[in-house]
Amino acid sequence: MTKIEHAPTTTDDLISHIEARAVVVPMQTPHRTAGGVITESPLVLIDVTTQQGIVGHGLLFTYTTRALKSVAELVGQMGELLHNQPLAPRALESLLGNQFRLLGTQGLVGMALAGLDMALWDAHTKACNTSLVKLLGGKEEPVAAYAGIGYEGAEGSARQAREWVDQGFLAVKAKIGYPTLKEDLAVIRAIRETIGDDVELMVDYNQCLKPQEAIQRLRKLDGEALSWVEEPTLAHDYAGHALIQQRCTTPIQCGENWWGTQDMQHAIEAGASSYMMPDVMKIGGVSGWLRAADLAQAKGILVSSHLWPDISAQLLNLTPTCHWLEYIDWWNPILQDPIEIKDGFAITQNRQATGTQWNEQAANQYTVYRAQSR
Repeated sequence: MTKIEHAPTTTDDLISHIEARAVVVPMQTPHRTAGGVITESPLVLIDVTTQQGIVGHGLLFTYTTRALKSVAELVGQMGELLHNQPLAPRALESLLGNQFRLLGTQGLVGMALAGLDMALWDAHTKACNTSLVKLLGGKEEPVAAYAGIGYEGAEGSARQAREWVDQGFLAVKAKIGYPTLKEDLAVIRAIRETIGDDVELMVDYNQCLKPQEAIQRLRKLDGEALSWVEEPTLAHDYAGHALIQQRCTTPIQCGENWWGTQDMQHAIEAGASSYMMPDVMKIGGVSGWLRAADLAQAKGILVSSHLWPDISAQLLNLTPTCHWLEYIDWWNPILQDPIEIKDGFAITQNRQATGTQWNEQAANQYTVYRAQSR
């Protein structure tokens, strides 16, 4: 882990430079979905540098390489608004939000704003020579983590489940949504037979069903001892999810595709989800996550994370209704110090800032484009 030497104890520092690197990272193990096999991760690595030499990092996942250059350029353009501004994440979030209110702060704009927010908090925390958890008054504690299983059919899903359990994970989540309910059940039962009753099992439909079809399937899944069913219908169909939840007994999990806390508020008002799992990029970075955690606490809703295990583990330490961390190793090749999983728990103790540090050699190797604020 890189140690920041002689870091200032105050943040009376100004932003001098911002760079966004588009990188394409080969996945160590290809991830199969209903739409095809994912073999690489398109990422934007953001570096915010201050006049005192502090460098804060933020990471964006664009899902498709077709969006890489656009997002990197957008970050660079936004960075021009931050030149010579004090390193104050909350104030800068407001500044950027005001600039883009009329255009809207979802989609690619929202991604770029969130990535800058993550990088600003990382720099701010480094300037204070501490971790994000300690900076914001939380306690560094291990966070229960689950691992994901791709769209691999019954035999392949059971094999992946066994691999994760052998590594110490106490929960696994499988992609389902096969052409028939019979196939969904075959996958679930093959995994359960492999992992036993002591390991928790979640499933994810990835929005592939219409509400009435989801109700028909989930009623059959209610007897399978699932911890949750994730996004059975379209992410923003709050009424549809509420109807499914009313008609079925297995908890519904949503949130990874909500843009900002306004979407989360709509879901809460509709009663659309038993649990919630914000995505740090889509919810609005660290600043957005903190607001989401407050909303969840007010309603007593358990909160899990989506992707971004390094920063999300610390954010869950700051979430009073912390539930599960979603663990992935897709981006580990470009990370200097990926978060450690021990006996099924993510270890947050002694992490630097937000926990995001680059393996510069690998990052440079996979870089395909650079954008800088001017």
